[in-house]
Amino acid sequence: MRKYTDVLDLIKQRKPQHGLPGAAYMDAGLYQQDLEQIWYKEWIFAGHTFELEKPGQYLTLQIGEYPVAVVRGKDGEIRAFHNACRHRGSKVCTEAKGKVAKLVCPYHKWTFDLDGKLLYAGNMGTDFDQSEHNLSPVHCEVVHSYIYVCVAKTAPDFEKFRSAVSPFIGPHYLEDCKVAFEANLTEKGNWKLVFENNRECYHCDGTHPELLSSYTELASVQGVGAEDPALAEHCDTCEAAGLASRMVVDPDGQFRMTRIPLNPGASSYTMDGQPAVARRLDRSGVDNIGALLYFNYPSTWNHFLGDHALSFRVLPVGPGETVVTTKWLVHKDAVEGVDYDIDRLTKVWMATNDQDRRLVEGTQIGVTSPAYVPGPYSTIIENGVCQFVDWYCELMAKRLDEASSRII
Repeated sequence: MRKYTDVLDLIKQRKPQHGLPGAAYMDAGLYQQDLEQIWYKEWIFAGHTFELEKPGQYLTLQIGEYPVAVVRGKDGEIRAFHNACRHRGSKVCTEAKGKVAKLVCPYHKWTFDLDGKLLYAGNMGTDFDQSEHNLSPVHCEVVHSYIYVCVAKTAPDFEKFRSAVSPFIGPHYLEDCKVAFEANLTEKGNWKLVFENNRECYHCDGTHPELLSSYTELASVQGVGAEDPALAEHCDTCEAAGLASRMVVDPDGQFRMTRIPLNPGASSYTMDGQPAVARRLDRSGVDNIGALLYFNYPSTWNHFLGDHALSFRVLPVGPGETVVTTKWLVHKDAVEGVDYDIDRLTKVWMATNDQDRRLVEGTQIGVTSPAYVPGPYSTIIENGVCQFVDWYCELMAKRLDEASSRII
């Protein structure tokens, strides 16, 4: 019980509209509870269905202590498994991505079908029952190419999120996309700092010149004041063309979707604001649909434009280390060197991601100083980061209370 109450006491030190205490970003016990109460219980973004186009293609990810493999079966279904052989636990899928005919453990060659069924286990004797040693399944759901997995025994409801996000991302036809480029960036900072940084643009003016060539953050998107006239006009235009645009907020604070205009004259995340890809993703007929933004805590934020989309995945590695994976998505028929140039497509967010990495790493050093005292959030421009920290604290307090009560 102590491990729960100690962490709960630490979280309750936070003042309203303020940041978390420094120990929240470095304490090993709190990090373990982050994993157990959030990462091991929530839906985590794994990747996209079009990365697993053919049977036998797989991708892997590490969710805290859980290695997971996501595989397309012979029947076309996407499934997820605990990536640990049912013999002695060796990882079965050893690469980040691959394609196989069967899932073969490299240790003793136990062989599993693509649906996880154990097909072969040599030298196990006549009393061995193969049917009891299939790969252990992981909950898996797909929404418009996005693969989400959950390692909990009982997964939370997915339909609430599916019904909310589908009207926004469906018209971008992501099922017809491919990954044009992927970048994995290790940030020496706690996963919460990574998301806190993403949820505000207070720092943008002084840090992100490339991004601000096209991106602008309106006060009303932060939840401050009445709807901005430019935002209202943009939403009216896009919604008339069948693109859901006005903000939808999860009552529990876990996800949010909204479509915003970009800077005047800009329609994409490029240095000149002009499209990076000749092939459009949407079929709305609107020349400039701005940017659709959606996040789903704790693992992803996303941007969708007319010519391409970006998905971001956050995975914690330790109390002070996080991996951020960015994928640039383009139409599957777009040809590199003809319809798009990789450098032009990726330049803005390659620069932005690295700038954010430096901010996160500098903040990690500062918040873990014994002298650190959390300051107040701006009520003008930091409502997004406050919303994330509120969500985190409320969810952790609820689950830690529940966990401690079960052992009394």
